[in-house]
Amino acid sequence: MSDPWVTEGAARIAARAERELEALVGVSSPSGDVRGAEEAIAVVSALLPEEAQLERVPCSSPGPAGDLDARQPGTGRARIDLLGHLDTVVAHEAHRPLRREDGRLIGSGSIDMKGGDVLAMGVLRLLAEHPERFAEVALVLVVDEEWRIGPFAHVDRFAGWDACLCFEAGQHTPEGDDAVVVRRKAAGTLRVEAQGRSAHSGSAPERGINALLALAQAAQAVAARHAPDGPERLTVVPTVLRAGEAFNVVPARGALTCDLRADSLEAFAAVREALPDEVGGARLEVRMEREWPGMDARAVTAPLLVAAAEHLGRPILGADRGGASDASYLAPVIPLSVDGLGPRGGGAHAPHEFVDGDSLQSRAEVALALVTALTS
Repeated sequence: MSDPWVTEGAARIAARAERELEALVGVSSPSGDVRGAEEAIAVVSALLPEEAQLERVPCSSPGPAGDLDARQPGTGRARIDLLGHLDTVVAHEAHRPLRREDGRLIGSGSIDMKGGDVLAMGVLRLLAEHPERFAEVALVLVVDEEWRIGPFAHVDRFAGWDACLCFEAGQHTPEGDDAVVVRRKAAGTLRVEAQGRSAHSGSAPERGINALLALAQAAQAVAARHAPDGPERLTVVPTVLRAGEAFNVVPARGALTCDLRADSLEAFAAVREALPDEVGGARLEVRMEREWPGMDARAVTAPLLVAAAEHLGRPILGADRGGASDASYLAPVIPLSVDGLGPRGGGAHAPHEFVDGDSLQSRAEVALALVTALTS
């Protein structure tokens, strides 16, 4: 039997969620775009409780607009951080506003992760009506999640809080039960730059040192470390190769980018060590541009999921996900970190990105069941 506060509250959140998602997706907010970030934050601010204390705090990355930290004080004990991001990977010229088709809400950034932001806002509004349930709730929406290369700036500010609930996209288990993310891989971006020597590719190719060929060999060496079934579940995928400036010139320089995922950041060292300093006379410079820690909250969150399932009236199971999330940064200082509380959907980062409209209420129920378990 589900808790009436959970079911009734989720219905209220869902009743507004579609319209709020339309407003938020209507704003094109690619990472690094100050105007888009400011407009998205203005939309969010208008939808939050009047008594919420809004603060703009420095972003983790230099240059973008500040992040939003909305605080709601209460009279209870638990301190809960609701976490999301407003930036997307979609450039202005490719942005698509929300449209409805066969139960899907299709639009840029809908599932990654403005749909989750909308549910987080709804949770904050509902909690504001019941201050006895919590000591403090913070809604933190950042504007650089999709492109950040440095550490997360907000770790120290939330160290010691009771729980972090992150609203990245939700999912089902293969059996159809509600799932939340309690384990994520570490993620890294490996960049290899090659410096060769240019020459005319028709009359004197032997005088050149081909950076493109050097990078092709580097890509093969990196890919040979791919071991998804190994002890670290390491995946190594070359994703971008750029070299050359003209069809008739030996490429003198170029760069290779590879996406790395594993259970721990330490696993990436073997990938770097697989690359020599030189290939065919071309010098290679190797560096990690972006490193996200992993997250494994399975043990510490297990009792919470059991308690939340009792309030929900159906199972909530912990799941793994390979994609990176800001929850991974907070998990070491907030052990009760649960991710994947957003709606279900698909097509993240693609033109057909969508939210399943029917999932807005069911995923709001999951979030409120967790909140109830945390504050009971």
